[in-house]
Amino acid sequence: MKRRWFAILAALALVCTLLTACGSSAKMETAASAPAEAPMAQASGSAMMDMAEAEEVYYASTAMQEDGGKAAADGSKRIYTANIELETTEFDQAAKSLTALMEESGGWYESSSMGSRGSGYRYASYTVRIPVEHYRNFLDQAGELCLLTYSEEYVEDVSEHYYDTQGRLKTQQIKLERLQSLLAKAELMEDIITIESAISETEQLIDDLSGTLQHYDARVAYSTIHVNLREVARLSNVEEPVVGFGAQFAAALSNGWKNFVDGMQDFAIGLAYSWMWVLALIAVVVVVVRTLKGKRLRLFRRKKNQTENTKE
Repeated sequence: MKRRWFAILAALALVCTLLTACGSSAKMETAASAPAEAPMAQASGSAMMDMAEAEEVYYASTAMQEDGGKAAADGSKRIYTANIELETTEFDQAAKSLTALMEESGGWYESSSMGSRGSGYRYASYTVRIPVEHYRNFLDQAGELCLLTYSEEYVEDVSEHYYDTQGRLKTQQIKLERLQSLLAKAELMEDIITIESAISETEQLIDDLSGTLQHYDARVAYSTIHVNLREVARLSNVEEPVVGFGAQFAAALSNGWKNFVDGMQDFAIGLAYSWMWVLALIAVVVVVVRTLKGKRLRLFRRKKNQTENTKE
């Protein structure tokens, strides 16, 4: 009997324990679910929009990371720039050949200038934009058309900035679509004004990022080459033959006379350009000389008169 009553009491205790645990679990579920549903039911339109915008930022950031990772794996973005200096004894032909090479390469002159020095030798400066696939060929061919005396190249890798900008642009585009969707559903005037302001700011940022990408695309697709072309009497790579003292002395005399003649010619040409100033200077000198001469003459006469008066 004692064992039977003990078994019955144990069974009742187990049933009570199970019922108590189930009741506590149900209360916990009710307490957990009630606060979550109440704010959703009582939330205003602005709160709902804030939640939606937060969700949008999360998904847009994820899209940016995925898009940037895929783009970076496709290839790098590099900007090629070069500076070259060329010499030629046939300036006109060299200039025409460089222009023809540029056109064959599919490029264009971004800027160009031409002039001459006092000695009469000419020079030209060009800034050439060449498709990046023809960049190396243009440099090689230009070095064959003329004598290449100097070359300098730069390579700027903008891959990180490019793909970061591309990802930010994608983020803003997704954000703009979401804001436009929220604007279509908004009913309160306050919410409409807020969303329209956000749309305007997002569109401005999209324009700025798009312009940055276009600038990068143009510089990556077309390399920049600065070309300086000089006309010379003799190329720098022409070696002079070994000569004796007599030949060197005679050459020095000849070059000295030539330099003297060239200098006199330059001086005469300079006077021809500034003949008005020369006449003005001569006129000033004549006036000054006459004035000084007049003062001396008056001073001499005054001293002479004083001397005569003293003698009397």
